Amino acid sequence: MTKVSVKNLKGEKVKDLTLKDTIWNIEPNDDCLKKMIRLQLDATRQGTRKTKNRSEVSGGGKKPWSQKDTGRARQGSTRATQWRGGGIPFGVVPRDYTFKINKKERAIALKTALTYKNKEKALIVLDEIALKGLKTKEALEILKGLKIEDQKTLFVTSDENENLYMATRNLANVAVIMANEINCYDLVNADIVVITEEAIKTIEEALK
Repeated sequence: MTKVSVKNLKGEKVKDLTLKDTIWNIEPNDDCLKKMIRLQLDATRQGTRKTKNRSEVSGGGKKPWSQKDTGRARQGSTRATQWRGGGIPFGVVPRDYTFKINKKERAIALKTALTYKNKEKALIVLDEIALKGLKTKEALEILKGLKIEDQKTLFVTSDENENLYMATRNLANVAVIMANEINCYDLVNADIVVITEEAIKTIEEALK
């Protein structure tokens, strides 16, 4: 079993916490992780690009010149693909980029991302995150106390922490999510993951 230190908001050690090796210390599966991240990124694509083919562009109803005796190549329409203003051949059309992966692969991908954060020592466990107000100054003091003010940080809480969210929303390098929203992209995208003890219990319960 893996042990981590539980700290307070000042960065002082409070106690030790044992993490489940079946979640935080597995054999990483990079294929599943890559697939899951691609799924998340593809889901954000609108897929609304569109070009017009020769049946959709306007004009071109009349044959530009006679079929024979002009000395030029025969042409049926000025909206054929080789003409300026003509239709686009094999152009892009609206499409859905999303795809599905099974439940087991999703779990393995998430466990892999959590394992990497644990092995990279990029995981900070707090006993709780309780802010008195909504000031950004309070959030900066927390980051300074944990010595991560220059790191891209992801806060993971067990429930909706409005004070923390409001205090960090003006900080470009900080994101806040709840434990039931945890995902591979946010984990990989962050340099440091700051998570509460209760959030760890929630994650372990969901992935057991």
